[in-house]
Amino acid sequence: MTNWIYWVSKRFNSVDFKGRTAITSRLASLGIAFGVMALIAVMSVMNGFQMEYIDAILEVSSYHLQAKDISNQETFKKACDENPLVKCAIPFYESKGLLIDTDTGHEGAALIRALPSDVIQKDTGFAKEIELISGEFDLEMDDTIVLGAGLARSLGADVGSIVNIMAASGSSNAPLFSSERMFIVTGVFRTNYTDINSAYAFISLDAAELHLGAEEPERIYGIKLLDSTKDAVVASQEPFKYPNAYTESWREYNRTFFGALRVEKNVLMLLVILIFIVVAVNIYNAMRRMIYERRQDIAVLAALGGRKRQVEHVFSLKGLMTGIKGAVPGLILGIVLSLNMDKVFLALAKIQYWLQYAFTRIISPEDAIYVRENTMFAIYASVPARIKIPEVIAIFLFGILSALISSILAGRRITKLNVSEVLRDE
Repeated sequence: MTNWIYWVSKRFNSVDFKGRTAITSRLASLGIAFGVMALIAVMSVMNGFQMEYIDAILEVSSYHLQAKDISNQETFKKACDENPLVKCAIPFYESKGLLIDTDTGHEGAALIRALPSDVIQKDTGFAKEIELISGEFDLEMDDTIVLGAGLARSLGADVGSIVNIMAASGSSNAPLFSSERMFIVTGVFRTNYTDINSAYAFISLDAAELHLGAEEPERIYGIKLLDSTKDAVVASQEPFKYPNAYTESWREYNRTFFGALRVEKNVLMLLVILIFIVVAVNIYNAMRRMIYERRQDIAVLAALGGRKRQVEHVFSLKGLMTGIKGAVPGLILGIVLSLNMDKVFLALAKIQYWLQYAFTRIISPEDAIYVRENTMFAIYASVPARIKIPEVIAIFLFGILSALISSILAGRRITKLNVSEVLRDE
């Protein structure tokens, strides 16, 4: 019984791709292919941009978990070292301050974070995200500091410059204002997140205790996990249940920022999904027209013993084949496009340049020498697209289901046909 449904559907599909409805059928599959390709490419690029920010925030700023008010720090560190889910536990102090370059006199607000002097060796994720522009990440001495690129630019500082932490908050053991907290800049770094570059300054733990009056009980522990999604599991384990201990996950620490990224991604996905809606409407109308044109064939199938539900399955299967013929090429093209997105952006930069140059030569030839390539395309090309398998599978299935559902809805028209009247009229 199933064989004849498949055979008839395949026959209808073959005729439609060669007959007068060939253009409609091909455009339907092409629309699905374009939608799947575009959605995979757009989501991969969006993932690339977002993960550049997220990686920098998690590795440099927020960590996966932050634990404070730990009563027995030695026991806590030992428990973290023995936990198979924990990658590393980094103690740090944090203070807000006002930095002044002693040479230029320029000032800038900073988030001063005190880290172990060997943090680069202990925390590989931190070392990966920190890109040194000049100097070294050297916190061995009590009077050394490493600045973010944006902060260094606002201060007019570079390697070897001397900066003063004029004002610092957070401790009653040190004066709020002081002209004696002098630090030598040993390095300037950048990350993929601008806010970190423009605000962060790193000093050693010993320097924080010496110059900022920080004490050991005030230490915060930044916990890096092997899997960032296990934050709730680790936070519920014994080391984090000391009396008065407070644990904060990266989800809570960055809730507003990550929420904004999620909204941005969902809106972009919704806009691209409109492609599938338009294609689905076109498939629905095409199937209704095809059912009307094939009402004689439908009547013959019914007269030969085919039930209306079985005949509906013929057209549903045709819609499924249309979706597969569009979704499979779209899947392949989308993955290939995502993997070569850097070349695409560089090609777009060239195309925009030559188009702008050609129009400028026609409209205002004397200004043609000022035409330049848009540097933003080079920035886009430097960010690798990130393909997430669950998203790709969801997009692929959505492309197929849009065609299948449209065909099922259109196939309900078959129930309205009167077989005897069709055969009599024909």
